[in-house]
Amino acid sequence: MNARDLLAALTVVTLWGLNFIAVKVAVAVLPPFLLTGLRFAGVALALAPFFRPRRDQIKGILGVGLVLGCGHFGLLFLGISGMDAATAAIVTQLGVPFSALLAWIAFGEKLSPARAVGLALAFSGVALLVGEPSLPHWGPLAVSVLAMLAWALSNVQVKRLGHIEPLALNGWMALFASPMLLALSLAVESGQQQALLRAATDWKVLAGTAYTVIASSLVAYSLWYRLLARHPMNRVVPITLLGPVVGVAGGVLALGEPLGWHKLVGGALTIAGVAAVELVGGVMPPKEEPEPGA
Repeated sequence: MNARDLLAALTVVTLWGLNFIAVKVAVAVLPPFLLTGLRFAGVALALAPFFRPRRDQIKGILGVGLVLGCGHFGLLFLGISGMDAATAAIVTQLGVPFSALLAWIAFGEKLSPARAVGLALAFSGVALLVGEPSLPHWGPLAVSVLAMLAWALSNVQVKRLGHIEPLALNGWMALFASPMLLALSLAVESGQQQALLRAATDWKVLAGTAYTVIASSLVAYSLWYRLLARHPMNRVVPITLLGPVVGVAGGVLALGEPLGWHKLVGGALTIAGVAAVELVGGVMPPKEEPEPGA
């Protein structure tokens, strides 16, 4: 990888890592399902008019919108609203172990002893976060774990779609997911009008919302797909292991979140486990987002 592509890869990881901070700032005012719906509305407006999937893929993309858009991003933003950004950055690494398990179950892919050890390490690291003093209760953590299971399920859906232009998938998945999430917000959340009025006068919330659409989705993914086109997967994907490092550092430095031994040890175990799973026969990431990337 030349210097330009290495810089692009580090930029992508940084943008994704800082997205946890942007989401945390935004959900302090906007309800999580409303924020997620607004995010996908912005992505759909930017991509759907310019990239078209095949007609026979529409039904499958609708399913991806439900599982990835609502199940992953909706639940992940809900989880972030109840815990700190640094913890969320660590939990999102479970997408790779869950994908390895589903690949073993759904496609009969080999689960070697080394990868099994990696899975155990990753899940043990996240389990350790239950004792994190800054976590009010285990509910947000459990919701975020379910979000990563949905992420892994979406991998299976995307794989069954066959070849598809990544930006077409992103745009049309967002087009389907946005109304689902906005309807879900109307059904289970309250105070949307007041939150929108407050957000409109709070530059931090506006910046956080814009960041999730522009920097984390449009800019980062354009760079990411170009890297995937130019380099083998096993050369590019391991760089994403730096994502939680950026997320934890950002949460501590930008938001003043505490950095205790639960985060340090749990994060180290999780990243080590994910590294073992990826490097002993990598897991294909989804074409939407390896983390919220939040």
